[in-house]
Amino acid sequence: MWLLLAFVSATLLGLYDVVKKISLERNAVIPVLFLNIFFCCLLFLPVVLLSALAPDMMRNTLLFLPAIGSEGHFLLFLKAVIVLASWIFAYFSLKHLPITIASPIKATQPILTLLGALLVFGERLNIWQWAGVLTAVISLFLLSRSGKKEGIRFAHNKWIYFMILAVVTGSVSGLYDKYLMTCLDRMNVQVWYNFYQLAIMGVILFTPFQWRNTIPFISILLVLADFVYFYALSYEDSMISIISLVRRSGVVVSFIAGAIWFKERNLKAKFIDLLLVLAGMYLIYLGTR
Repeated sequence: MWLLLAFVSATLLGLYDVVKKISLERNAVIPVLFLNIFFCCLLFLPVVLLSALAPDMMRNTLLFLPAIGSEGHFLLFLKAVIVLASWIFAYFSLKHLPITIASPIKATQPILTLLGALLVFGERLNIWQWAGVLTAVISLFLLSRSGKKEGIRFAHNKWIYFMILAVVTGSVSGLYDKYLMTCLDRMNVQVWYNFYQLAIMGVILFTPFQWRNTIPFISILLVLADFVYFYALSYEDSMISIISLVRRSGVVVSFIAGAIWFKERNLKAKFIDLLLVLAGMYLIYLGTR
């Protein structure tokens, strides 16, 4: 079940990247990011209020927020700092790079998450899962290299480095999520770090920008994707290495949008590499049945 949830989250993340790219084009990054976090908090505000004011009504629902202490809130503040750093790097990079390059690079994040999961949590993969992981890693690497044909020199482009930093901090966040699932309720993890991010972003908000109708959908898709993601992680037998990799298969959605909506180039070579991504996902599915 947790694997199916990971694929649902992947699709939502792909759509999330598309509306994020549309919102960021010729626009200021910081206000768009702030509004994303603001709308996330707005969506969660009824959950916070109802859990506090009517706990008996909410207790047996998937949205209930149990009370947590100051230590728990400190842990969630740390998550907010890690996630915000990853988002800032990713937003700036996505604004300045084609989505068919930026999204595949971000999709290599599971490589670091896998290494961390093996070292920190002692996760072990079977032969099918290893085949799927290796196939996906190779495909994502080849897909990223396709960007060179578009004149983007990876070694001399600061936005590439921004995306690499987004990958590193995102991997740290994924491993931290698995730890948080052992000591905190999943809804508390998903909800409270948004409010802490809002407070941090409020300090650096003031930048001119243009309103886009797609901006609220960044928050809606992110909330849905993360809800399914944390629900998948809440299963005791879930594996962060697999969930992290599957979530990045949302690059398929980004690729389709890059071809149809953004009219990006060099799609034939990228499509061949994309087929390897799908093959890797199928091998992972076989190993988890």
